[in-house]
Amino acid sequence: MKTLRIALLLVLAFTFTAAPLLAQAAADKSKVDVSSYDLDKGQKYTLAREERVPTGNLTLSGAAVGAGLGAALTLIGAGWGFGRIGAAALESMARQPEVAGRIQTAMIVIAALLEGATFFALIVCILVAGNVKF
Repeated sequence: MKTLRIALLLVLAFTFTAAPLLAQAAADKSKVDVSSYDLDKGQKYTLAREERVPTGNLTLSGAAVGAGLGAALTLIGAGWGFGRIGAAALESMARQPEVAGRIQTAMIVIAALLEGATFFALIVCILVAGNVKF
């Protein structure tokens, strides 16, 4: 339990320190002079335009972070679920070896349902992350 608390504390620390590390400084708007010549009259004229530079961190958005965390939690939960299914099935087979075939069949069906739910959750996370506009 102590190891789990330390791991969660590290995840929280990395979560709160990642955003300032990846942040970009705001760029100021600068005017760029575009000069050209009028060949007929020999006169030079200057046009000014503003150069727009993104002023935020575009690589770290809430939807992308949420999709990544959702995928991670999905895989962790699926791994834990598969472990519990396997442990319970082996324990019941050890207690009653005569019904091992039926237990194994039920275990495979439950594992397939868990895998389908995990796959669906990962697809949803990928779609959410894919809709993020950078």
